[in-house]
Amino acid sequence: MGSCIDAAGVKYALDVQQRRHRAGDPLKLLLAGYVGTRNTGADVRVEEMIRQFRAIYGDDQLDLTLMTIDPKLSAGYFRGVRQVRVPTVFPAFLFSECPKHDGVVACEGSMFKSKFATALSTMMAGALGLAAVEGKLSVGYGAEAGEMVPGLRDFVRKRCNRSLVLCRNEPSRHVLESLGIRTGSGTDTAWTFEPAPRSRGQELLRAAGWDGKQPVLGVAPINPFWWPTTPDLTKAAALRFNGQFRAEHYDSIYFHAWSDDAAKKYTAYIDAVAEAVALFARERGVFVALIGMEQLDRGACEDVAARLPHGAPLFISSDHEMYDLVSVLRCCDALASSRYHAIVTSMPGLVPSLGITMDERIENILDERGHRDLLFRVNQPDLATALFDGLERLWRDREQVAQEIAAHLPTQLRRMGEMGLAFADEVARVYPEVKSRAPSRSWEHHLPRLSPALEKLCI
Repeated sequence: MGSCIDAAGVKYALDVQQRRHRAGDPLKLLLAGYVGTRNTGADVRVEEMIRQFRAIYGDDQLDLTLMTIDPKLSAGYFRGVRQVRVPTVFPAFLFSECPKHDGVVACEGSMFKSKFATALSTMMAGALGLAAVEGKLSVGYGAEAGEMVPGLRDFVRKRCNRSLVLCRNEPSRHVLESLGIRTGSGTDTAWTFEPAPRSRGQELLRAAGWDGKQPVLGVAPINPFWWPTTPDLTKAAALRFNGQFRAEHYDSIYFHAWSDDAAKKYTAYIDAVAEAVALFARERGVFVALIGMEQLDRGACEDVAARLPHGAPLFISSDHEMYDLVSVLRCCDALASSRYHAIVTSMPGLVPSLGITMDERIENILDERGHRDLLFRVNQPDLATALFDGLERLWRDREQVAQEIAAHLPTQLRRMGEMGLAFADEVARVYPEVKSRAPSRSWEHHLPRLSPALEKLCI
């Protein structure tokens, strides 16, 4: 990837025919993200970025292209945006695609971290680096940064030092500023997402056995112990010729991390979640709905359901589009989640939630809400007991928690609007001829259209 960036810089310096934006032309932006995997959080984030950019500039000033891992899985999303498939081995694709645009906006939330896949972060940073080396717009939007392997840290330090990264929390800013990266404050973009009407979520729950009266407990489990994914040519060859490593195969030459120790930790986590949920459901008479925010979560949802005395229906992103899935989330009376975006997208519906976390993302959002007492670790030894106690506390205080969520949401909306303003300022710095359509520099005028419920919260 680094070699591609170096080659692009030389090519751009020598080739006067390279694309340069002209006044009056739409701004051609490449959105580099993780869509096309039926990851609801990734899809919702990008949908709201698109709506926000259009609110600032209007449709006629933007020509947007979105990278997708699988066009079939992102079909029907992102109205009016061209979708282009990114191959699993991506450097040559980025070298060819990025110069066709006036800039790159990196969209993935877990933008700079090795917890899930160093390759994914390399793709984000590589796209930003290719835009920057040509003097074009290079922005990471609503980014999170965390622990990176040394090679990735060095790559980000070297290749993103001319980019602007708008971070969704202050700890992420500290990580990137230590690498000499220019940062700004921001937030996630999922806050403004408007799902299907509540009646749609209720319809789906009824079809799954809900009686329309029972309180609903949403549970969003994951497999926290098979990350990161890494390329492995030996395993790829063994899979192809002998069918080995099929269970841990992610895609192409990429494989999940897996071992006997990881399997034991995963089983302990699933057992603990199921034990706590089963006891809570019996004590409180709730209807349990298992929610898979990414299609990869199906296995974890099935494993929890199999341990519940009466099972539970599954709502998986591969079966339900993002509008319906978030509608189901907002019909819940409480939520226990290991998925960051299950918590974020449920909050505008004032759903009381707790987190069972594998990294800093859920920790950061619960800290900001003032609900650290509702935070649990996927590997803590007393998880079943602690989680049951947490569910009881959440249930007892659910009205108060909902009120505190409502009080917190305007802060996030303001940060999102300010992030939109910072983006507009960066566009103006790189392309002074591209004018914002926002009627003023107030943060409210740099948000996408809000639902009536969110507008009411901001009054």
